[in-house]
Amino acid sequence: MNTSVETNSLELVGITSGYGTTTILRNIDLTVPAGSVTALLGPNGAGKSTLLKTVSGLVRPTRGVVRFGGDDITKLPTSERAKRGLCHIPEGRGIFRHLTVRENLQLQAGPHHEDELIERCTAAFPILGQRLNQRAGSMSGGQQQMLSMARAYAHNPKLILVDEASLGLAPILVDEIFRFLRQVADEGAALLIVDQFITRALALASRVYVMNRGEFVFSGTPGELEKDDVFNRYLGSD
Repeated sequence: MNTSVETNSLELVGITSGYGTTTILRNIDLTVPAGSVTALLGPNGAGKSTLLKTVSGLVRPTRGVVRFGGDDITKLPTSERAKRGLCHIPEGRGIFRHLTVRENLQLQAGPHHEDELIERCTAAFPILGQRLNQRAGSMSGGQQQMLSMARAYAHNPKLILVDEASLGLAPILVDEIFRFLRQVADEGAALLIVDQFITRALALASRVYVMNRGEFVFSGTPGELEKDDVFNRYLGSD
């Protein structure tokens, strides 16, 4: 058995979850191998963000098991999952708007690692190096997204959940975001990504799941998806 894959992969088994008495996900099985990129696609309201929140611990499943690194983390709090190497980059930036760029990065880095993280992030996104003393909320939407994406470098995560990283961005910034995601994947992290740019996500991924109404209607490779009528029924074109 490949120990590194067992150690670093995500596995969902029979997951059912939602909000209060409303069930969103039903009997979900999903695997993200270590060092791989998996795309999670589907129409609006399909349950994609709920699935990511269930993995990160923001939503507690009513049934099923979440395993990370071979361990059952179903009942662990979000903070403990982060310590184990799980990073969730949510839709809507996920930054502290009233703090400077430098302060945002320092909070992500923790004590004694600020300089290292700032150096890595500004190398990946040079514009952030020019904005270190600027209040994060006063930057452009694209620059705020870059700052949010920089969380992927904090604590060298093993698994990164990315929810609509390119939402509302200009094409040139979308290019930069996807270049960064490729770089992070090449450095060994596993990625589970939700994104509106379907062709970009498929180009990045080695495996894809398509969700509709809280259930998977397809799982396979990007090549298999493009030959399946599921693509036209649930995804169309971007």
